[in-house]
Amino acid sequence: MRVTIKDVSRVSGVSIKTVSRVLNNERYVGAETRARVQAAVAELKFRPSMAARSLAGRRSFQIALICDNPSPYYVYEMQSGIRDRCVLDGVRMIAQPYDRNATTLLDELESLVDATHVDGLILTPPVSDNPDVLDLLARRGVRFVRVSPGSGLELGPATFIDNEAAAAVMTTHLLTLGHHRIGFIAGHPSYATSAQRLRGYVRALGAADIAFDPDLVCEGSYDFASGSIAAAVLLDLAKPPTAIFASSDDMAAGALTTAHRRGLKVPEQLSVAGFDDTEMAGFVWPPLTTIRQPTRQMAYQAADLLLAPVDAEVPAEQRELPFELVVRESTGVVAGPR
Repeated sequence: MRVTIKDVSRVSGVSIKTVSRVLNNERYVGAETRARVQAAVAELKFRPSMAARSLAGRRSFQIALICDNPSPYYVYEMQSGIRDRCVLDGVRMIAQPYDRNATTLLDELESLVDATHVDGLILTPPVSDNPDVLDLLARRGVRFVRVSPGSGLELGPATFIDNEAAAAVMTTHLLTLGHHRIGFIAGHPSYATSAQRLRGYVRALGAADIAFDPDLVCEGSYDFASGSIAAAVLLDLAKPPTAIFASSDDMAAGALTTAHRRGLKVPEQLSVAGFDDTEMAGFVWPPLTTIRQPTRQMAYQAADLLLAPVDAEVPAEQRELPFELVVRESTGVVAGPR
């Protein structure tokens, strides 16, 4: 027979209303009581009816991830982190891909909200900085959490790393290896992280008293192909760089491929570094030196913020997560000009 909320109430020794409060992650339930209910849920393998919970609590128990990113690794990590958090509350995640260039973006989002009545949205770059999207959600009263926003932190809760500082750390790492001509492959300008990482690169050069050379900066699109093309442009310079820092692992992998095709030894003749520390960073040859961005944890924390009880008197919470420089075989001491 199907286990019901009455069974959970009986086993835990609390009222049905208290069980409902625990299942809905409401406040004002003691830690000991909450633990007893959760233990009973686990013992009975109780799975609450989504429809019943929705009717009782005026919630859909669904949240949506709005994601447009050319890296499949990034999208997978985002989905995994959100799913890990949703499981704890019995909430479903809807993954809604979108095209940042589509003129129908606002219509698609409004349709999603109307059709699913989601309890909130998690916005990833670049939509996390789209003023029209933010205005629409505010007008509709839809909760949202932004991942890696570029500005306006007061607009709502967010999770992020210090992209500028991370890029500065990577650039400094290459400088300490003796590289003075460091090519930089930026991401697409629609992403706030692109400008942040470029600022970090420029900042580190300035700290080392090295003049910024705009010829050493190429624009990419956070994907493999654009990284390969940008690397070719940099390596065709009359005085090419001895190191290339790409602001995503996908673009760094593209730069590696271009180097291999030209017969350049990495890192003996060219150092290559990335950003993100996706699984691919360890699969390419040589394995990439990169910045570890805790994408899954940023996603988990974004879902945690979205599922937390609303308290109008508490300012929107901002959660900054740590990054890490991961040194692998793709970077080495400069061998001198080619």
